[in-house]
Amino acid sequence: MGDIVNLNKARKARAKTDAEKKAADNRVKFGMTKAEKKKIADEKARLARHVEGHKRDQDERDR
Repeated sequence: MGDIVNLNKARKARAKTDAEKKAADNRVKFGMTKAEKKKIADEKARLARHVEGHKRDQDERDR
């Protein structure tokens, strides 16, 4: 005869391992240091200023 298994405990154990795996995946996917986030934000701001500086004024477009 097989071992007696508490289904409630087995379900909770499986859920815990699934949650740990998902957390590990998220750490890899979203894990950036504060310096890396700041570097990306600074680069986006620099590019936005660059593009904004090359836009024409509304008055020039009407001519």
